Amino acid sequence: MENLLFKKIRPTTPSQRALKVLKKPKLWAKKPIKQKTSSLQRKAGRNHKGQITVFQKGGGHKKVYRTVDFQRLDTAGIVEAIEYDPFRTAYLARLYDNAKKKHAYILAPKNLCIGSLVRSGEEAEIKLGHAMPLRRIPVGSLLHNLSTAEGKRGQYCRAAGTYAQLIQKTKNYARVRLSSGEQRLIQLNSYATLGVVSNENRNLNSIGKAGRNRWLGKRPNVRGVAMNPIDHPHGGGEGKTSGGRPSVTPWGKPTKGSKTSRSRNSLIVVPRKKN
Repeated sequence: MENLLFKKIRPTTPSQRALKVLKKPKLWAKKPIKQKTSSLQRKAGRNHKGQITVFQKGGGHKKVYRTVDFQRLDTAGIVEAIEYDPFRTAYLARLYDNAKKKHAYILAPKNLCIGSLVRSGEEAEIKLGHAMPLRRIPVGSLLHNLSTAEGKRGQYCRAAGTYAQLIQKTKNYARVRLSSGEQRLIQLNSYATLGVVSNENRNLNSIGKAGRNRWLGKRPNVRGVAMNPIDHPHGGGEGKTSGGRPSVTPWGKPTKGSKTSRSRNSLIVVPRKKN
């Protein structure tokens, strides 16, 4: 099975021996659509004052941002290619609308083929990759790119391999089970796309060496007890210490299990399982 999923890499170094990379035979190898790309200013985890607000970020290879259509309102197009996106874990499907003479990017569902016709709207058929309101989708269907209200862009189930399942429909709401196990109510007029998000085997990749993480813009994770007291509440002390207090963030907020939500959302029927 591994021979079918992964590239064959010669173990010439320890990092090459540990490296596992999935095969990507169907991906578009040329440049993306120029009209649908833009550059994003790098923040490297800093705010407008230059202070670190998100640790373990910075560096990495230069990336071009692709504008993705998450709304899917009354559109149609033929799948020209399946492309890689450095900003997200899922693959993108490049659509071409012959009537409007326009291109668009959408999240590529699993098993979507090049040359397929993809539609969205009230009259769309019940087919893979088609987007429509929840009231038109049969109970039991697997969905992704769910919106929370009519006219809003998709917010749920956009990462690689994720999906939601429609388990019940009432007068005004649909009951949906998310990948986390959470069950919530979503308005029946909200749009969703049929299918499971592509690149579902992404979690089987093995980085192989620390340098590959640096290419991805990930910096090392330094423990608070290894820092100086100016840098972290757990820092300082003579010799090795335990931190001297319950675990907190660099800004002194309790972490590792303390409650962060104030009130229960009335639309959540069954909360997600917590570790």
